[in-house]
Amino acid sequence: MNRNQWIADAARLQAEDRAFALVTVLRAQAPTSAKAGDKALVTADGQIHGWIGGGCAQPAVVKTVRQALASGQPQSIRIAPTDETAERTLGDVLEFGMACHSGGTLELFIDPVLPAPQLVVFGDSPVARALTGLAPRIGLQTVLVAEGAQAADFPDAARVVGSDRSDAVAQALPAGGLVVVATQGRRDLQALRAALALQPQTLWFVASERKANVLHESLIGAGEDPAQVAAIVSPAGEPIGAQTPEEIALAVLATVVAARRGRPTRTATTPVAAAKPAPKFKLDLPPMEMGSCCGGGAAMAADAESIVEAAPPVVAAKSCCGG
Repeated sequence: MNRNQWIADAARLQAEDRAFALVTVLRAQAPTSAKAGDKALVTADGQIHGWIGGGCAQPAVVKTVRQALASGQPQSIRIAPTDETAERTLGDVLEFGMACHSGGTLELFIDPVLPAPQLVVFGDSPVARALTGLAPRIGLQTVLVAEGAQAADFPDAARVVGSDRSDAVAQALPAGGLVVVATQGRRDLQALRAALALQPQTLWFVASERKANVLHESLIGAGEDPAQVAAIVSPAGEPIGAQTPEEIALAVLATVVAARRGRPTRTATTPVAAAKPAPKFKLDLPPMEMGSCCGGGAAMAADAESIVEAAPPVVAAKSCCGG
């Protein structure tokens, strides 16, 4: 048996986007057929590629692999002979009893290897392009969806879908996951409807609050589920004062990472804290007639009831427009 076959198997499973666990024998106490250093790749459906011992150990390994793939956390296990197939935790080691007559003890380390999470980006905009470029650098696979998009135009995207029709997108991509709509004015409504068809785990929309509200009403009027529409997170991204497409993409990805790691983020139903009102000063000024130096005229007359917020100290100006 080729002891390094697991390397080729791992590459193949990763290319297929399949989750698996690398199981390594840490210690083997005779009589066992496995030896320290033996390795195998184990998938959630119980397929074992490699060698980590006979049939007595495999059920415990497969069970623990499924738990590790679900949690994403590695696990050490110990399989020892006993009259019972009991399971107990000893510190950070999970111990299984093995009632097989062969005897022997195995200690194994189970390390889950999960496919990179997928981020679906809608739009052929500067922000969408920045997202497809930055997301792979933080461990995300990006799928770019835009009407007429070509794979050559998005070299960092793992996949490009050239149609934003709801039926085409739903057929091409699995449901769920993380989705960002960054159309920026081009086919916004079509992209949002296609994104909702994916029933995403979280859907962010790169737009102002006013624009998002208008499109929400259009979506509901077009028959979309009001609850799903209300769950759209917009404006998208952390409030870092982003201005350039790259900065906006960075702000959005910060929120995506926080959502992946279970950190609290602003959601569609989380109100933005209102700014504390600035102190108001009532200026009781007589009406003034202004010349046309600054284009003021009658519009520049100071109203006696005018309210000036956070008014700075009055200073003498050297010129009409800018002292």
